[in-house]
Amino acid sequence: MAKIAIINRNLKRQRIVTKFSKVKSNLLEILSDKSKSIEEIEAAKIKLQKLPRNASQVRLRNRCALTGRGRGFYRKFGLGRIKVREMAMNGEIPGITKASW
Repeated sequence: MAKIAIINRNLKRQRIVTKFSKVKSNLLEILSDKSKSIEEIEAAKIKLQKLPRNASQVRLRNRCALTGRGRGFYRKFGLGRIKVREMAMNGEIPGITKASW
């Protein structure tokens, strides 16, 4: 189980990313538009730099929904590898069985 503080930090980052997503996309749109003047582009660059560091999607970490484990994450299930294996062994994930040959 991951530390509660690390899990909460990631949740806080998720909230910040969603809060600033529209602002960031608008600024990036201005930067990519070639018809804008140099002053508008420079103003957009400065505003983009003023955004919080945690407003970037790259700083998010995929974590297991049950344990908070950051490594061995399966996107399809939203769980860590250990929990996927346990749930598959117990038959709690439909369509997944342990391989045996």
